[in-house]
Amino acid sequence: MYDVNSKCADDFINHEEILETLAYADENKENAELIDSIIEKAKKRKGLTHREASVLLACPIEEKNQEIYKLAEQIKKDFYGNRIVMFAPLYLSNYCINGCTYCPYHAKNKHIPRKQLSQDEIRREVIALQDMGHKRLALEAGEDPVRNTMDYYLESIQTIYSIKHKNGAIRRVNINIAATTVDNYRLLKEAGIGTYILFQETYHKESYLELHPTGPKHDYNYHTEAMDRAMEGGIDDVGLGVLFGLDKYRYEFAGLLMHAEHLEAAFGVGPHTISVPRLKHADDINPEEFDNGIDDETFLKIIACIRIAVPYTGMIISTRENKSCRERALHLGISQISGGSRTSVGGYYEPEPEEESSEQFDVSDNRTLDEVVRWLMQMDYIPSFCTACYREGRTGDRFMSLCKSGQIQNCCHPNALMTLKEYLMDYASPETKAIGDKLIDKEVLNVPNEKVRKVVLENLRLIEQDNRRDFRF
Repeated sequence: MYDVNSKCADDFINHEEILETLAYADENKENAELIDSIIEKAKKRKGLTHREASVLLACPIEEKNQEIYKLAEQIKKDFYGNRIVMFAPLYLSNYCINGCTYCPYHAKNKHIPRKQLSQDEIRREVIALQDMGHKRLALEAGEDPVRNTMDYYLESIQTIYSIKHKNGAIRRVNINIAATTVDNYRLLKEAGIGTYILFQETYHKESYLELHPTGPKHDYNYHTEAMDRAMEGGIDDVGLGVLFGLDKYRYEFAGLLMHAEHLEAAFGVGPHTISVPRLKHADDINPEEFDNGIDDETFLKIIACIRIAVPYTGMIISTRENKSCRERALHLGISQISGGSRTSVGGYYEPEPEEESSEQFDVSDNRTLDEVVRWLMQMDYIPSFCTACYREGRTGDRFMSLCKSGQIQNCCHPNALMTLKEYLMDYASPETKAIGDKLIDKEVLNVPNEKVRKVVLENLRLIEQDNRRDFRF
C-alpha cells in the first residue's frame, strides 16, 4: 500500500501507485480544464504532487506545453534569480565490486584501468581544480569495501579542505558514494560534507534488480532507503537523481517526485538537489543497447516539469550534455552546472592517454571552466562560486524555509557577485574578466537593500584592491 510516510521503499515508492498515476495521466493528458487548473496551482510556487506533475509531463498540447516552459523559467528566476552555481566532480577511485550493466566500473570489466588516488594525488588534483577557479567539488567513487573505505573518504575530505594554494580553497565538498549506514553518514556529517548525493538509477524495482545483478547495490530497498538513513545521521542536504534511459522515463519521473514527497513528509525537508543525467556512451557500455533513451525535447520537458513540481530544489546538469542542450536547460530550471569536468580518476592534474581512459562516461561539453563562465555571463547569468549557506549553517529546513519564502536571494545574489569577482581577479582570461566586470557593475545595482549594496561595493573594492577574499552574507 502506498504510504508517503513509511520508511519502507516499497511503500513510499509504491509500484501500484506509479502505475495508477501513469494511467491517470494518460486519461487526462488532453483534459484542458484539468491541465489549466494544475498550471494555476503551480503558479502559486508551492509545488505539485507526483500525479499532477505526471499529467503535465504527458500533455501533448503544444499551447499548454509552452505555458509549462514559460512558468518553469519564471519559477526558476523567482527562487534562484539569474545565478548558476558552479562545481566539478572529483573521481577518487573506480574500483567497484558491483555488476551494474550500464556502468564501465562494473566488476567484470577487465580492460578499464583501475585507479585509486592517494592523498598526495588528491592534493595534486585539488590544486589543479583550484587553479581553474573551482570552490565546490562532488566526490565520486565506486563501491569497494576493501579499498574505498569510510576511513579513506574521511581522510580524503580532510585533505581537500586543508589545501590552500595561492588564493584557492575548496569551500564545499559534496559526496556521491554508495549507500551506507546511519553511523557512517554521521561520520560524513562530522567531516563537514555539504550534500550527500546518491542516484537511484531506476525506481522500477524489477528493472533495478536486473540492472544490478551482483554486488551490494543489488539490494533495492537498502539503496532506496539510503536518504532516510542519511537524514537520520544528521545530513539534512541530500541530492536525488535517476539515470534517464534505463527504464521508462514517465515511471522514473513519478518515482523521483514520490521520493521527494517522502523526504518532505518524513523529515520536513525535501531534496536539496535533483540531478537529471542521461545514459551516455562509456568504456564497455553502448547506450544503444538500452531501449529507453529519450530525445532532447522529452528531456527538456522533464526538467521543466520537475522545476514546477519542486520549485525549491536545486537542479543539476552535468557535462554529460552538450552546450546546446545545457543552454536550453538553463532556461527551464537548471540552477547548477559543472564546468571543465573530468570523469577519469586523476584526470585534472595530468590528462590520461585515450587508450588508458578510466572515464565513467564520455563528456559531451569539453569547454574549460573559463569558457563556461564567459558563456554564462554572455547570457546574463551570474556564475556563482558561493558556498555561504553551507558554511553559515543555512542547510536542510533552514535553507528550505528561506528558499520557499524567497528570502534566500537577499544572501545569494550578493554572495554570487563577490565570489564571481574573486574568480575574475584570480583565474579569468582578460576577455572573461572584461565581460564579468561589466556584469557585476550592472547586477550590484539590483541588490535591493541599500545597506547591503554598500557592503557589497566595499567588499568588491577590497577583493580587487587589497587582495582580500572570502566575504559572505
